Amino acid sequence: MTNAKTNQRRDFIKKVTLTALGSIAAPHVFAAPLSKIVKVDSSPKTILFQGDSITDGGRSYDKDWNHIMGQSFPYLISARLWFDHPDQQMMFLNRGISGHTVRDLQARWQKDTLDLKPDILSILIGVNDAHHVIHNNNPTTVDQFRDDYDALLNQTKTALPDIKLLICEPFILPVGQVNSDLKRWQDEIIPRQLVAKQLAQKHNAVFVPLQTIFNAALKKASAEFWIWDGVHPMPAGHELIAREWIKAAKKNFGFPG
Repeated sequence: MTNAKTNQRRDFIKKVTLTALGSIAAPHVFAAPLSKIVKVDSSPKTILFQGDSITDGGRSYDKDWNHIMGQSFPYLISARLWFDHPDQQMMFLNRGISGHTVRDLQARWQKDTLDLKPDILSILIGVNDAHHVIHNNNPTTVDQFRDDYDALLNQTKTALPDIKLLICEPFILPVGQVNSDLKRWQDEIIPRQLVAKQLAQKHNAVFVPLQTIFNAALKKASAEFWIWDGVHPMPAGHELIAREWIKAAKKNFGFPG
């Protein structure tokens, strides 16, 4: 093996250790196989998931690889793509935090996004912004949501000009807390869905229309089958998101290659 090839593999593992996990050493159970099976001529890729509890999925905040990706759609995506493509240099990271809004993302964006230097960034945000208005908990307007989200994307494109973006549409279904005040929820979420779509177009991002996808899924099963409280997906709902995400990444980015 040439020194160049050896250095490429060593550099990728170093990136995983220092960037993905910060000061926590990469678990040996994961790092060791990478040095043996990665495709030498492939380009390392870091895929980052950002958002709220739907992304968080109960993830751990340490080096426990049994829980580090959570139990929601980022886990399903990473598990499937890691399994299907063990010869590619892919690192999946989950930085979703339960309860977060766009402004919460802003407060931690440098550390939890820009410093990680992802090649592909997936964002799902907006339902808590609507929730805060409905429950009068430090609410922000749709215009503020737009401005904050736009600023976040501008900051990202400036710092990482080659980044590929997937903007996922925030969604609801008429069940649980949403169904008890459905019109109010629709009045707040629909404008934010439109903002997400418009910003995806403005920033040349892939828009994943999750509301449309969940609405179509109602032809197969009731709302309760997909989302248990109107906001948080059931296992089948997370699988639905994962399948659409993988489809969108493959179609628009050729990822994984």
